[in-house]
Amino acid sequence: MNRPSRSTLALSLVALFLAACAAAPSNEGKVVPPTAFKVHPGLLGQPVPPELQPAGAGTVATVVADNAQGGTMRMDGEGLRTQRSVYFDFNQHDIKTDFQPALAAHGRYLAEHPKARIRVEGNADERGSAHYNKVLGMRRAHSVKNALLANGAKDAQVRTITLGDTRPKLKGKDEASWAENRRADVVYEVEK
Repeated sequence: MNRPSRSTLALSLVALFLAACAAAPSNEGKVVPPTAFKVHPGLLGQPVPPELQPAGAGTVATVVADNAQGGTMRMDGEGLRTQRSVYFDFNQHDIKTDFQPALAAHGRYLAEHPKARIRVEGNADERGSAHYNKVLGMRRAHSVKNALLANGAKDAQVRTITLGDTRPKLKGKDEASWAENRRADVVYEVEK
């Protein structure tokens, strides 16, 4: 009986390994984005489930913000810390109504804390030239700043910069990734 040589056995194993690798689907380089970005329910005037409430929520001071439907919603200090991104439609810099309550709350917080300072960072997705994305990012930052000023913040408290497409949240090349990257971020430099 002939036994296969070691080199034949090694080649057979390599061929088997390569065949298995070719058959398996590859997820390399793919980013699996969330199905949609999530807005904190408290910003939409909805009840906040216990798992999203901060520890000791009953002792945290609250900020009252007008919501888009004309009522008021209560947003605690934790909400101000977590709701700091404003998302935009493709090629747009207009504030969507979903984000107006959060910006109203931030504006009122700044009005009540004159020493607080923030930076608004405008971003764009990768589509478009670098120059266009920088300009669009700055327009988005200015839109957020204007909303903050309309709600009581002072001009000296709000600084705007543009990052264009240089700091994406998601690096995928699909609509879900681009939607996450079309944003302006509110960054507190000095909180009180």
